[in-house]
Amino acid sequence: MLKLNKLFNLKKTPQWEAIPGSGQVMNDAGGYAWALDAWGQLDRFLVLGSEGGTYYATEKALTVEQATNVVALLQADGPRVVECAREISEAGRAYQNDPALFALALAFSVGNEATRAAASAALPKVARTGTHLFTFLKYVDGMRGWGRGLRRAVAGWYTALPLETLAYQVTKYGQRDGWSHRDALRLAHPKATDSGRNALFAWLAGKAALPEGAETAPWAYLRAVQRVADPALPASELCELIRTHRLPREIIPTERLQEAAVWEALLEEMPMTALIRNLATLTRVGVIAPLSDWTKTVCARLGNREWLRKARVHPVQALAALKTYASGRGVRGQNTWGPVQQVVDALDDAFYLTFDNVEPTGKRILLAVDVSGSMGGGCIGGVPGLTPREGAAALALVTAAVEEHHTIVGFTNGKYPSQWQGYGSGLTPLDISPRQRLDEVVRYTAGLTFGGTDCALPMVWALEQRIPIDAFVVLTDSETWAGNAHPAQALVEYRRKMGIPAKLIVVGMTSNGFTIGDLTDRGTLNVVGFSPDVPNVMNDFIRGTV
Repeated sequence: MLKLNKLFNLKKTPQWEAIPGSGQVMNDAGGYAWALDAWGQLDRFLVLGSEGGTYYATEKALTVEQATNVVALLQADGPRVVECAREISEAGRAYQNDPALFALALAFSVGNEATRAAASAALPKVARTGTHLFTFLKYVDGMRGWGRGLRRAVAGWYTALPLETLAYQVTKYGQRDGWSHRDALRLAHPKATDSGRNALFAWLAGKAALPEGAETAPWAYLRAVQRVADPALPASELCELIRTHRLPREIIPTERLQEAAVWEALLEEMPMTALIRNLATLTRVGVIAPLSDWTKTVCARLGNREWLRKARVHPVQALAALKTYASGRGVRGQNTWGPVQQVVDALDDAFYLTFDNVEPTGKRILLAVDVSGSMGGGCIGGVPGLTPREGAAALALVTAAVEEHHTIVGFTNGKYPSQWQGYGSGLTPLDISPRQRLDEVVRYTAGLTFGGTDCALPMVWALEQRIPIDAFVVLTDSETWAGNAHPAQALVEYRRKMGIPAKLIVVGMTSNGFTIGDLTDRGTLNVVGFSPDVPNVMNDFIRGTV
């Protein structure tokens, strides 16, 4: 009987085996976990994408898996898929808009009439810039031909925008991914009811010049666009045109972007996202320099919570900018610069500001961080070098900064070990303080000696130490397979013996389809890491308000 109990035990099942009757499946690492349902996978894909893959799954394999899931959902309930893509895109929950645009392209390609109608209505809301439109066109052109519905949807993008906004979009984002506005107009054939819009279409198509003598908006702006293309234009006149017409960087000739005066003119009205993207160049040309007035201005803007919110600056965007700028070297290309420490500090502060006003729960929280080797593979949001390990460290710092009653541990083979199958797996309390910088925490967690990641250990350890915990939060890529019992089983045991209805939150740092959290347990929450609303969603769940 003892032998039978070891072979079939509902309370304690090794993580390299499925809990009997649980419906668990094998993950990419060889362990067993619950497969997210199709809609949960869709959310992860729309927020995190598949670019960069994971430690165990290649980018191609992950993309094919996620695309197949989107197609199946489109066939089951296409309008709901479109609405999910629109909501996540418009709310700024995703670092990149490409997954939402990809989903819309699939909706036009495999969806029924109702799905295509929903996708047509959502296109201007998801493709908010000319670049977004070109990305969508690249995706959809690789999937299908140009039928009447697609032509009407693209034409609607050009006719729905206010004329001044359209003029700005078509000049700032003139071409990308092999597409230009002339190409799109030739295929979509938009028909406008106002003469001004038709005149703009004719100019874009190369069929007519700008109206003679028209100096009102948007014609004065478009004439300025034409004038700055003159290589002989004096710098003073170029800067005046930039200031008068608020010309964006994208229309300035490349050779003029080596002039500090030009960048100073651009910087006066530069949008927040453009500022973040161009910090390295501003430093390289000398506009940003130690203790300069422009450096003070830039740092003040980066520290403005309201401007960051209105610009929809995503935490990953701020973190990627911090990582790249502080390195002094571009991820792509050979450009280098000398990072200015004040700007590095401002970017570090900006990262935390993008997590809108996180309110403390007042509960007792144990945060467990996966520090294993797989967390250093793949990337978040397609940002080269931005690994799940860095994302987990960042969320740990947010918790440390907000929650008074917290403890943070890492999955290691360290201080509180358990032995199984000849491998070491254990927990180590982590010395993480909100006063630390993110790069310090990343170096610290990367330097820990890890064994197998046993995600049941937080509950096991807290029970052994008789530590009262209201919520366990596990930050992982879910590519785990170590341990003599599954986390869900350990959670049930902790609740029973401690008499505390403890909750478990599993934060998935990659877009694979697995979770260690029991999908049938109302006290377990599975969330996607790294969207701005994650900390507040977690806190609402811990408080019991959702």
